[in-house]
Amino acid sequence: MSTSISEPHAAPAIRITDVCKSYGDYRVLRNITAEVARGEVVVICGPSGSGKSTLIRTVNRLEEISSGAITFEGHDIHTPMRARDLNTLRSRIGFVFQSFNLFPHLSVVDNVSMSPIRVRGLPVDQAHDTALKLLDRVGLAEKANAYPGQLSGGQQQRVAIARALAMEPPVMLFDEPTSALDPEMVGEVLSVMKSLAADGMTMLCVTHEMGFARDVADRIWFIDKGEILESAPPEDFFQNPRHPRAQRFLADLRH
Repeated sequence: MSTSISEPHAAPAIRITDVCKSYGDYRVLRNITAEVARGEVVVICGPSGSGKSTLIRTVNRLEEISSGAITFEGHDIHTPMRARDLNTLRSRIGFVFQSFNLFPHLSVVDNVSMSPIRVRGLPVDQAHDTALKLLDRVGLAEKANAYPGQLSGGQQQRVAIARALAMEPPVMLFDEPTSALDPEMVGEVLSVMKSLAADGMTMLCVTHEMGFARDVADRIWFIDKGEILESAPPEDFFQNPRHPRAQRFLADLRH
């Protein structure tokens, strides 16, 4: 489990205040209020269709909210802004999707270095050097010149993590990053995520991997029907969940 690097009175990395999200008459998120401290690892869990992925996608504005506010580093990210400012915001919040979303026509090293070159204006040589270091960090230095189609699913997801890290974001979001992987590939991705947590990265993760949540998270958010019903340290959540819906959820997992 990571150790929070936040100071006692430091502003949180992410603050969510009374957030609601609706599609027409269907309410996906209901008055969610929560915070993620700097250096904290928060895992969002709950049944399918509970609003987990929608919630995490609002944090970098892949989903708009209907009401409420979300602040990142003190800035309200859902206020009107220019496309350039939105791209700058997203470059500060790394996002790893269920599907890998790599560019199939680019080599692995070019996938990782493209955004630093285009968005941050890094020289190509410098961006490639950084990409190679990140690929080494995720255990794929030898695959730098390969193409995504030549990699396993687990390898592609590790490249996707390296690509997100290339923008040097202070926060990383993970939306069920192992759900599209064969079981034998899950561990290699979780291992990279665990190393990021150990290094103090602020992380917000939607995952069904309860072993990861138990071992790595500082806090669990249990969400159902668009509401956070329980927010607790993992030892409390797994050993003594308070909300009846969380109790049923964990009982179903054990069975």
